[in-house]
Amino acid sequence: MGEADEVAAGSLARCVEHLLGEPRGEAPSDHEALGEWLASRGLVRVSVAEPAGFAMAGRFLARYEGGWAVVFGVPPGPLYDPLEIAKSSGPPLEASVIAPLELRTPRRSEADPGRGLVRSIAIAPSAEAPMRPLERATAIAGRGLDGDRYARGEGTFSTRAGTGRALTLVDAAALTRLRANGVALEDVESRRNLVVEGIELDALIGRRFRVGEIECQGARRCEPCAHLERLTRPGVLRGLVHRGGLRADVLAGGVIQVGDEIVAVD
Repeated sequence: MGEADEVAAGSLARCVEHLLGEPRGEAPSDHEALGEWLASRGLVRVSVAEPAGFAMAGRFLARYEGGWAVVFGVPPGPLYDPLEIAKSSGPPLEASVIAPLELRTPRRSEADPGRGLVRSIAIAPSAEAPMRPLERATAIAGRGLDGDRYARGEGTFSTRAGTGRALTLVDAAALTRLRANGVALEDVESRRNLVVEGIELDALIGRRFRVGEIECQGARRCEPCAHLERLTRPGVLRGLVHRGGLRADVLAGGVIQVGDEIVAVD
């Protein structure tokens, strides 16, 4: 193995350690030994067929010219880049995910989400346009907030299939945590429609809930991505991993306003 290959193999081991939260130096650099090390923990590294176009709302491993990085999001951005090569490189040459040897379907959370309040409301008329704060907004069933880019079908991801793009919510506590870590992001800059307080958004995934007059269905986490960080500032992607909020569909429309209560209804 040449020096360049050793550097690349070492960066892969460091990335695996970072992804799994293991102490530095635990994972071996040799690929075969790394596979055995993962298997001893009930894990396996699975290669991605088309790495250049791969993206997921979760952490995965990506190889660039010279080494590996841990990336995250749709589109993906680097979370951990030991050789500082990902941002200056093109699409990854190779990608892989760490998966359990035994796959199980996750169950919907039965946790009580509690009750919350709407702290702020914002919309943007088109993709990448600045968000505009509102005191009240009209939600349209099956579409989103009147005047917002996703209700108009003009959002960055509007052409992609799937649900959960009508309404986005984020917990104010996640933004407070960002600021505590040196990344100042105001409510309107989060690019979420609603900034909320007092409710556990993860516990609304797969559940119906009300916001003021409207009824919604929680779809999935609203994970951060490289696109969001590009429109805001460095550190947003890393700071909002698994704290980026909730994507939801609007089942019944109506008016919502700052101060409205948010409560699960099923």
